[in-house]
Amino acid sequence: NGLFKKAHELTVLCDAKVSILMISSTQKLHEYISPSITTKQMFDQYQKAVGVDVWNTHYERMQEHLKKLKDVNRNLRTEIRQRIGESLNDL
Repeated sequence: NGLFKKAHELTVLCDAKVSILMISSTQKLHEYISPSITTKQMFDQYQKAVGVDVWNTHYERMQEHLKKLKDVNRNLRTEIRQRIGESLNDL
C-alpha cells in the first residue's frame, strides 16, 4: 500500500506518469496507473523510450502462426477431398 501511495505522490507532486503492476505468488494482481494516462499509452511511451516495438513483434508472430494454421487447414481440406473421392487427380 505504501508503494502505491508513493506512486500517487510522484504523479501529483512531480507531474510524473507512473505505472506499477504487481502479481503476487497467488496470482493476485495489484496495479496503479496515473490518472492522466492509459496503460496502452504507458506501454507505447515505454516502447518509444527503449526503442522496442512489442506490439509489432507480437503481431508478426501472430501472422506467422496464422499462415501455418492456414497451411494445415488447406492440407487437411485436400486430404478430406481425396478421401471422399472429389480430388482423385491430386493422388
